[in-house]
Amino acid sequence: MIFKKPKFWDYKKPNFIAYLLLPFSYIVHIYNNLNIIYNNKNLRIALGGGEKSFYGKIKTICVGNIYVGGTGKTPLSIKILKIFKQSKWKACFIKKEYSNQLDEQKLLSSNGKLFCKKNRVTAADDAVFENFDLAIFDDGLQDKSIKYDISIVCFNGKVGTGNGCLLPAGPLRESIKNLKKYDAVFLNGNSINESDFEKKIQKDFPHIKIFKSTYSIKNFHEFDTKEQYLVFAGIGNFDSFIDMLKKNDFRILDTIAYPDHYNYSESDIKKILDIAKLKKAKVITTEKDYIKIAEEYKKEIKAIKIELNIANENKFNDFLNERL
Repeated sequence: MIFKKPKFWDYKKPNFIAYLLLPFSYIVHIYNNLNIIYNNKNLRIALGGGEKSFYGKIKTICVGNIYVGGTGKTPLSIKILKIFKQSKWKACFIKKEYSNQLDEQKLLSSNGKLFCKKNRVTAADDAVFENFDLAIFDDGLQDKSIKYDISIVCFNGKVGTGNGCLLPAGPLRESIKNLKKYDAVFLNGNSINESDFEKKIQKDFPHIKIFKSTYSIKNFHEFDTKEQYLVFAGIGNFDSFIDMLKKNDFRILDTIAYPDHYNYSESDIKKILDIAKLKKAKVITTEKDYIKIAEEYKKEIKAIKIELNIANENKFNDFLNERL
C-alpha cells in the first residue's frame, strides 16, 4: 500500500479526525482478524494442520512492526545478518513478495541472500533446501501461520505508537496490548534517552527485552556540508531522516516528501532536478529511493547510506544466542 502518512497519526493523543475515524478502525480490526483466521485456516489445511514450525530445520527471527512504516525494520534485519556473518551461522533474508516493495527487496538482496515469494512458508522451505541455518524475516509479525523462534517489534523511538489508535484513525496495525505475544522491542532512531513510551513498555510488558539503536551515515565523507541540499524521499518517517541530516550539519535548503514506497516517474525526477537547479542546491535522497531512479539521472543525485548501530550490541548478541 502506497500512502502518505497523515500528520495527526503522530500526535500524542487522538484529535477530532481520529475520533471520527474510530468506527472504521473497529471495522478494519474485525476484518483483519477474520481475514487472518480464514487465510491461516486454509494454510493450515495445506500444511497438514497447525502453524508451521521449522524446528530442527532452520532457526527463524522475525523483524516486524505494529506501527505502519518507518520503524527501521529493514536496517535492523540487515544489521542482524551482519552480526551472524561473523559466526558459524549461514543466514538469509525472507520477505513476502509485494510489487510495491521492490526497493526493500533490492536493498536486502544487496546485503545478503533473499528468498522472496508470495508465501513466507514457501520462501522458508526454499531456504531450508539450500541449507541455510537462519532465516531473518523482514516483516511478518501479523502472519500467524509461522511460529518464529524470535519475534522483534520495531518502533521509531521518537514517534512510538503515535496517537495510539488502530488504522485508519491511527498508525497501528494491531493493538499495543499485543506486545505481550512478542519477545523484544527495538526503539530505532537518533535518541537513546529513556522516554515515557519505553517506561510504559517496561511497566506493562516486563518480559520484553528492550533494545535501542541510532543511525549513522556510512558515506558521510562523500558529502560537503558547506553545500546546500534539496532532500527528497518516499519513506515512512521522512522527518526522522531530515533530523538525522541536520544533526550531521547538512544545510537543508528544501525538502520534498513522497508516500512510502513511491515509484518515481521521469517527470517527478525532472521536476526535482529543476527545483534544485533553480535554488542552486545539490540533490540527495535515501539509498532505498536511489535504487528506483533511472540510471540516466543518478549522476545528478546522491544517496545517503545509513547504518543502524545498536546501543548495547553485546547485550543483544547474548539475547539472540540464548533464544536460538
